[in-house]
Amino acid sequence: MKVLIINGPNLNMLGKREEKYGKATLEEIEQAVKDKARELAIEVDFFQSNFEGELINKIHSAVGVYDAIIINPGGLTHYSVSLRDALAIFKGKKIEVHLTNIFSREEYRKRTITGEAVDAVISGFGEKVYEIALISLGGEAIFED
Repeated sequence: MKVLIINGPNLNMLGKREEKYGKATLEEIEQAVKDKARELAIEVDFFQSNFEGELINKIHSAVGVYDAIIINPGGLTHYSVSLRDALAIFKGKKIEVHLTNIFSREEYRKRTITGEAVDAVISGFGEKVYEIALISLGGEAIFED
């Protein structure tokens, strides 16, 4: 299985942002995910951008190349119809992740437009959300109809 992990705006600043997002840097999270992926025999690639169009282009280029996408759209979660539509184009498994529990935060954060185009949303487990998503993808029975 080949998985693309995408991180949106401001996630490159993890470890420097508000404490609610944890102390781990994006690089530290990526290393932990690489370690877990090795255990699961899953190939992972990472992409981060602060620009919506670059995220959309990356999703487009993933079609036919990756089996699954794990995405943390950051603030684009709540308003990016274009990012949602790009995710809908990708026919593999898709999991949206958030470090914090978006459903217990500000009112505008409780709606995930991008979540409408994915198979699952995992939030509130801090940096472990990425590993939880990866483990979920490794368990095919989780997604069987």
